[in-house]
Amino acid sequence: MYAPKMVAVLYAAVAAFMATSFLVAYATDPTQLQDFCVAVNDPNAAAFVNGLFCKNPENTTADDFFFSGLNIARSTNNKVGSNVTLVSATNLPGLNTLGISMARIDFAPLGLNPLHSHPRASEILTVLEGTLYVGFVTSNEANGGHQLFTKVLNEGDVFVFPQGLIHFQFNLANKASAVALVALSSQNPGVITVANAVFGSTPPISIDVLTKSFQADSNVVKNIQSQFS
Repeated sequence: MYAPKMVAVLYAAVAAFMATSFLVAYATDPTQLQDFCVAVNDPNAAAFVNGLFCKNPENTTADDFFFSGLNIARSTNNKVGSNVTLVSATNLPGLNTLGISMARIDFAPLGLNPLHSHPRASEILTVLEGTLYVGFVTSNEANGGHQLFTKVLNEGDVFVFPQGLIHFQFNLANKASAVALVALSSQNPGVITVANAVFGSTPPISIDVLTKSFQADSNVVKNIQSQFS
């Protein structure tokens, strides 16, 4: 049996450890809401904050929490045959600081929401109309490989894409359109469309870098770049 004094010392030590752990656990930086936020010493030169400025609560109305129009199909007359209508804090101000957003995705027959990732959000997708082939690729594994997870979704099916991972959605029907609704775990999830970012950046990524990265002939890389210039 421990002496009462020793028990008291042990309890005090455990309490001190837990208190310290609690403080450490919460002493973290906030998640960024944009790609970067460079510090400036002159407040007059500051143009952005990490997020959006808050409206005076006394001037807030119900319209600040309202958005209309997700029932409207958008044009899919483009190279990939899809159109994403994002509802975020930029067009629904009441979402600011709430950490959520959503989008409607319209697909033409055989339309594709091409390979992309959301650096600041996980995504959950529900098929409203049609049939979609969806999937995501894992980050680099210990053996250098990547695992692909795919699923064919029908109306009412739900699929989750983890934050930051490359994913896609493809309409399998060659005659029927498709519609999906997605929710994202950030008011500004961001999107990196792989092909556009790699082959259409400004200024362009060096041909030497791309040919080495993709193990492809320089003429092939130049031809792909021309599609995104």
